[in-house]
Amino acid sequence: MDAVLLDDERTLSVPLARFPRLQRASAEQRSDYLISVLGLHWEALDEDVSVAHLLAACGDRHADQAVLK
Repeated sequence: MDAVLLDDERTLSVPLARFPRLQRASAEQRSDYLISVLGLHWEALDEDVSVAHLLAACGDRHADQAVLK
């Protein structure tokens, strides 16, 4: 997964292996996503990844306090 920048200036990078549906998708499918304050959404893949999930995958204990920039 490419890096995600949060509004508090933290940058997250989580291995695709943590998201099997995204890992199986083509690069073109993965590049077609929407960003919201809650997370990322891939319409064609019917996949949502919340900011909290990204932070938890990185071991962050303050997952409920961050939003995407």
